[in-house]
Amino acid sequence: MNQKINAYLIGHITIKDPEKWAEYRSRVGATIAPWGGDLVCRGKWISTLCGEHNHTNALVIRFPDSDAVSSWYNSPDYQALIPLREQAADMVLEIYESVP
Repeated sequence: MNQKINAYLIGHITIKDPEKWAEYRSRVGATIAPWGGDLVCRGKWISTLCGEHNHTNALVIRFPDSDAVSSWYNSPDYQALIPLREQAADMVLEIYESVP
């Protein structure tokens, strides 16, 4: 039985400039769609149950595979948004694959 292995982009975010963050958020979705990305969750931090966590927000985006995540991140459309993102927030982006 073949089980599809998706890739997930996990973002840990601390917003620095809410207005620029709103602009970034309004533009980033259009860069994700062509790569098959689907927003699973966007939320605010509530509490840490174990370990340390330094960011206030998080997001999870599902992609068909890790190549799609990398292709999205390196695409000219997304690369053009990085300066705005860096002004708007401190962010850690990580790729995870689902495990069958």
